[in-house]
Amino acid sequence: MTDQAWIPEGVDPERPSIARIYDFYLGGSHNLPADREAAREVVEISPELPDIMRENRAFMRRAVRHLSKAGILNFLDLGSGIPTVGNVHEIAQAADPRSRIVYVDNDPVAVAHSREILHGNERALIVPGDLRDPQAILGDPEVNRLLLLGLGEPIALLMSAVLHFVPDDDEATALVAAYREALPPGSYLVLSHAGTREESAERFDRAADRYSRTVAPMKVRTLDQVAALLEGFELVDPGIVYAAHWRPDPEDGAVPLRPHPQICVVARKE
Repeated sequence: MTDQAWIPEGVDPERPSIARIYDFYLGGSHNLPADREAAREVVEISPELPDIMRENRAFMRRAVRHLSKAGILNFLDLGSGIPTVGNVHEIAQAADPRSRIVYVDNDPVAVAHSREILHGNERALIVPGDLRDPQAILGDPEVNRLLLLGLGEPIALLMSAVLHFVPDDDEATALVAAYREALPPGSYLVLSHAGTREESAERFDRAADRYSRTVAPMKVRTLDQVAALLEGFELVDPGIVYAAHWRPDPEDGAVPLRPHPQICVVARKE
């Protein structure tokens, strides 16, 4: 098998992909030379990026476990990316086999590989879609069928490391509001976002600029800017924090005193 034998028809192997770069940072195998080159260019500016991605993934796993224990059975993962070990359906269905999971991504590789992984799992599926089009996603017949949207059951909406690819603040706010309005009462939002601190702001802004020029537009936001996106939600303890400090688990390693600035939050719709 060649390096590109698994690429779906129509994919430009010379164009870096958000999903495949994330896969590379996590140590996956579904990435191409163009993805690896783009990733390395950004890592030259921010060498902690692979660690940030792993911390982000660990936060997602902890959040899903927490919500499963709280009785949530429906999970909608926007911008889910290429499957790796410890995906949402694995965590949620291990906690409760009745859990239903819908992944959404606009990357053909992510969609194709997810379909392979999910084959035979009647309670998990992936649909192609863009998080910027909530009406299309929430109106998709397969999404409605699996998540029982018409019955008003609470849903966990995951926006893990995706909203920083919506650089316009008004658009990002409107997107979160659109999904919030569609969620039944008692639903949750799981959100993580590229962040910064004063001492690293210049370097992280340079990394985001490089990413914007080579891969996709990106905006690093502060804690206050992320908080502004959460109108209409009640924060779950410990609120808006950096990923390593959200309900840490010893299995994820020691909790750093100065964690990487990956902002995360779990919030509930009343």
